[in-house]
Amino acid sequence: MPRKLHIRTFGCQMNEHDSTRMVDLLDSALGVECTEDPAEADILLLNTCSVREKPQEKVFSELGRWRPFKEARPGTLIGVGGCVAQQEGERIRRRAPYVDLVFGPQTIHRLPEMIAAAERERSGVVDVDFPEIEKFDHLPAPRVEKARAFVTIMEGCDKFCTFCVVPYTRGRELSRPFDDVLAECYELAQQGVREVTLLGQNVNGYRGAMEDGTEADLGLLLYYLAGIEGLDRLRFTTSHPNEFGEGLIEAFAELPELVSHLHLPVQTGSDRLLARMHRNHTRAEFLDKVERLRTVRPDMSIGSDFIVGFPGETDEDFQDTLDLVAEADLDHSFSFKYSPRPGTLAAEVPDDVPEAVKQERLTILQNRLGQQTMEKSRALVGREVEVLVEGPSRKDPNEVMGRTPCNRIVNFPAPEETVGSLVRVTVTEALPNSLRGRLSREAAVERAV
Repeated sequence: MPRKLHIRTFGCQMNEHDSTRMVDLLDSALGVECTEDPAEADILLLNTCSVREKPQEKVFSELGRWRPFKEARPGTLIGVGGCVAQQEGERIRRRAPYVDLVFGPQTIHRLPEMIAAAERERSGVVDVDFPEIEKFDHLPAPRVEKARAFVTIMEGCDKFCTFCVVPYTRGRELSRPFDDVLAECYELAQQGVREVTLLGQNVNGYRGAMEDGTEADLGLLLYYLAGIEGLDRLRFTTSHPNEFGEGLIEAFAELPELVSHLHLPVQTGSDRLLARMHRNHTRAEFLDKVERLRTVRPDMSIGSDFIVGFPGETDEDFQDTLDLVAEADLDHSFSFKYSPRPGTLAAEVPDDVPEAVKQERLTILQNRLGQQTMEKSRALVGREVEVLVEGPSRKDPNEVMGRTPCNRIVNFPAPEETVGSLVRVTVTEALPNSLRGRLSREAAVERAV
């Protein structure tokens, strides 16, 4: 009887993708079977994120809920991976000695060996090394059941923004070899994937080694991926404005496979705070990139990330952020209250914006962003859009759901055989988190309009 695996994931798409690869790896090595019920799992893994507020407490709260499962079945194995594991290391086992494994984002490929060692030695295993990007050479080929897939092309970040722990938990920037990325994407296309999202903490900092000794940047990689038969859509996330150069803007101008959607974090609209955050770009430079993108793609949907209540933020700084949101005409952005992250430069200065002020500003910003998103969704009502059908609708099994090029979810009645196809859908209703529509034409379409 196969062992049962349960994984709980906190954090970003990179973490979600890492969890998927853990499942693939443990299925290949141990023949595990996934379960949604942690109480029946033989292996419990927590994949953690340390970017947002109180991440360690979220981890230990979840571990506390899992502890009775191990007490009831002592053979149950509990592991903590991801960025909190990388930061805390052995401290996790000191506080929660019933944890068997602690492993960082760069060592997930060693999971089978860690599990074997923990079971053989009956002692905890901690592996938070920063090996070179070897894990991609040891993970099994991806298995695909949907029309969309995620492909990590680089890890880490060299930017060292003062608020961010990523360089300390994911390490410095390391890019996968160019040919390895091409081969993985080709294999995904062979399995029926129609859309690939390229992942990296600073994805447009990609510099992949080529066979001739040169390096390929993200723009060149996109041109090659666009030539893979069957890959109809390309996306990438997350970008840094500093490395969003002319090559990428030209790619948006020339590659129809590159969708009209981009996530470009700016964090604040205040030049004074941008400098204190060590973002190394100005408000005007960010807006200039947005304008040039919309020159080549007038329908470009651009989202961003924002931090409110960064140390020293004034009412004027916050108003600069609100003004930038309007001027850039942003869509589907994420916003958070600042909280100090241990080990970062910003954590060394007083967190001097009162919590009530942070919350008030966050509410105002999210309402503004939500209003702009809703306006853009309403503008789609009555229009025909291209949708990549991903599977059954979550709320109605008699309907299907898919995604537009601008990354909006659409639910609509359609036959099951449309799953995996690009179809035309007329939008009939705009809802807060999705669209509704009706099938316009069942045949696959060529490209987005």
